[in-house]
Amino acid sequence: MGQGRGFSAIIASLCVLVLLSDMAHATTYVVGDDKGWAFNTSNWPGGKQFKAGDVLVFNYNPSIHDVTKVDVNGYHSCDSSKALEKHRSGHDQITLASGTTYFVCSIPGHCQQGMKIAIHAK
Repeated sequence: MGQGRGFSAIIASLCVLVLLSDMAHATTYVVGDDKGWAFNTSNWPGGKQFKAGDVLVFNYNPSIHDVTKVDVNGYHSCDSSKALEKHRSGHDQITLASGTTYFVCSIPGHCQQGMKIAIHAK
């Protein structure tokens, strides 16, 4: 019986190490690179491989923009009335979960001008 518990403890420890290893390898991305969160950012994610735990940094002027997390419908229609989250610091750091996450600027007309991104994290 004692050996069974010891083996379980080893397996549990290995699982924790794997999870910590993945978190330690998280990448931080500045949305829009040098331009920051700005107009015509919708193509910025192209070619990037995101994973759960990665961090997106949104740099922008908070007096004229924001970052709003929306669902897929809000993303496609540029409708932020049912926002899931809203950020206004000008330097927002958002950790990605697995799946697709959608962000728009909720200021009227900005999403339509390309201030929106869809990020798929594995």
